[in-house]
Amino acid sequence: MSDLNSKELQKNSMPRFTRFLLSKPAFARYFFKLQAFVFRNTNGSFMSTLIGYPICVVNMLGAKTKKLRSVPIMHVPYKEGIIIVASKGGADEHPKWYWNLKTNPEVEIIIKGKRFKSIAIQVSDEEKMDLWPLICEVFPNYKKYQESTDRNIPVFNCQPF
Repeated sequence: MSDLNSKELQKNSMPRFTRFLLSKPAFARYFFKLQAFVFRNTNGSFMSTLIGYPICVVNMLGAKTKKLRSVPIMHVPYKEGIIIVASKGGADEHPKWYWNLKTNPEVEIIIKGKRFKSIAIQVSDEEKMDLWPLICEVFPNYKKYQESTDRNIPVFNCQPF
């Protein structure tokens, strides 16, 4: 398959809003900041979904700046906590927050007005294979995202402590 066809496949496998956000990084950055702010300040009553799926807000430290970052992320309920997927809509690079978690894995997660502290642990490829059916059941586009990139999309298990 040529690169052009591969890029076209990737483009068509993403929801329109996701494509828009990825094509306008400055807009996406401000939209997600606004979403995190509103979500935090309304205890998840407003702006609690992204393309129709529930989100959580993950508070983490920046990898380089060590400043607090609040990132709205779709999640998969799992055990007592959640799973988060660093998909970036199937893009060929990791989302910026991935590097924050790798550098500073201690996070605070806000879901439906509840907060818990966690260590974001990137699962092994074996664990990812076991979790992938559950992940795709909750958000089917993850399957398309993984198929549209050569990147192994990272998965993090965040359980309360």
